[in-house]
Amino acid sequence: MRKHVVGPFVALLLMLGACTPATPAPTATPTPPPTAVPVAAVTGMPQGTDGFSWWNDTVFYEIFVRSFNDSNGDGIGDFNGITQKLDYLQSFGVTGIWLMPINPSPSYHGYDVIDYYSVNSDYGTMDDLKNLLNEAHKRGIRVIMDLVLNHTSSQNPWFLAAMDPSSPYHDWYIWSDTEPGYIGPWGEQVWYPLNGEYYYAVFTKGMPDLNYRNPAVSSEMDKVAKYWLDAGVDGFRLDAAKHLIEDAKIQINTPETHTWYQQFRTFYKSINRNALTVGELSGENAGVMASYTQGDQLDLSFDFGLAGAFVSSAKSGNSGNANGQMRLSYNLVNPLQFAPFLTNHDEDRLMTQLENDNNKSKVAASLLLTSPGVPFVYYGEELGLQGSGSDPMKRRPMQWSSDPNGGFSTTSPWEELGPNWHTNNVAVESANPDSLLNWYQTLIHTRNEHAALRVGDVNVLTTLSSGLYSILRISKGEAVLVLVNLTNRPISQYSLTLSKSTLAAGTYSALPILGSGAFTDLTASATGGFSKYIPLAEVPAYGTLILQLHFK
Repeated sequence: MRKHVVGPFVALLLMLGACTPATPAPTATPTPPPTAVPVAAVTGMPQGTDGFSWWNDTVFYEIFVRSFNDSNGDGIGDFNGITQKLDYLQSFGVTGIWLMPINPSPSYHGYDVIDYYSVNSDYGTMDDLKNLLNEAHKRGIRVIMDLVLNHTSSQNPWFLAAMDPSSPYHDWYIWSDTEPGYIGPWGEQVWYPLNGEYYYAVFTKGMPDLNYRNPAVSSEMDKVAKYWLDAGVDGFRLDAAKHLIEDAKIQINTPETHTWYQQFRTFYKSINRNALTVGELSGENAGVMASYTQGDQLDLSFDFGLAGAFVSSAKSGNSGNANGQMRLSYNLVNPLQFAPFLTNHDEDRLMTQLENDNNKSKVAASLLLTSPGVPFVYYGEELGLQGSGSDPMKRRPMQWSSDPNGGFSTTSPWEELGPNWHTNNVAVESANPDSLLNWYQTLIHTRNEHAALRVGDVNVLTTLSSGLYSILRISKGEAVLVLVNLTNRPISQYSLTLSKSTLAAGTYSALPILGSGAFTDLTASATGGFSKYIPLAEVPAYGTLILQLHFK
């Protein structure tokens, strides 16, 4: 069972397909809910809608700075390039940005940091970053940055000094006099010889792990967090969060790792109680994810299981995976403390996984942006960018127009554009009401306008059709019913059943926010459930429905 309580409702909202928005239904007066303790009051977090934290009202957008927009014609994206595009993000409905690594690094991707207290000169200056932060904040957009805690670059001055066993920095890393004789979590080499010793590096030889059993390392990383919070960032995405502290062959999710995050939370919340942390726990199940988000460690964790289930259901046209993972994630993780997404910078692009099917990309977006939790959209996903194989191919430049170099730069970009850049770009899709971009924009704005879609409770419905996904979202003042047809054919042989919910008993009229049709009334039982409800005779192929219910 969930740990928060929501009251009975008078309103329920339902949305249909990628159609022209209908006039929003009038706001109804909800039946007074029972007394409940807001989550924020329990965790000490800043309150947003219904007592939740500000990030529960946020849709985040992941940006690889190198690939987003080049402002100075060197073929590399930069801070000023992002600032130039903030109006695009604002009109798109985004209210949060995640910047992939921005620190100096010998690599193109930046996950091997040389200096934690400065910015990558390829991206501009510290003043450029602060200007980006200021301009984003003016538009109501918060910005978090990647914080790579687990390891540094082998070119970091700390590691260069650590090569000398007599240096105080030697114990900032993990060393062994002999080769310990074991491999890493996915069968990789983790011990590397150097100057008669072996150092530990879980990812690559060029990324030696920091030693968090040394208090000096923890103290230094506290200083790093304070530096960036004082500079104006709104929080951190914590890379490789589960790898922080090893216990010999036990190299992930150790008790010491959890304990470290508890002290880290105490520290960074003392600097800025509104600061957010979201952890990368790649490959972990919902139970492990929940163990990091118990109110005394991380604020959020990326839900890799839900991401895989959403993509699988969109690709197969079968709702089973999405249904099962939604129930699991929602029932195991503290209230809305997970971050759903579809793909990120480490995975093949969504459009490529879905075999360039625009309709499947639209229903995947519907699954994501009606989901509970805090959604993250990978840059260009809203356009259908393509890419697979090597990591640079998954992180190609943003496609802004059909102009030379895709409008990304006035010169050849650092990495070639995707094959569909002439057609799948901001300029072309903005002009097409039926485009993937406009569908994302419609979904995000709808989510921003309706509390039930942001912070509402979730009930997964029985639909009697494997091609139909349906959830009921209920917040303190609104309830929203979502149906997504995952198939290329209309669905008429279906009905919706739910044993119980927090809907008040009675009859509700169904008013559309998007879409149109002859919608039937819903009758809720004394337990807030209903049986064999058919809101519309036929759900269109690849249609997405959302209805608002008004108490009659």
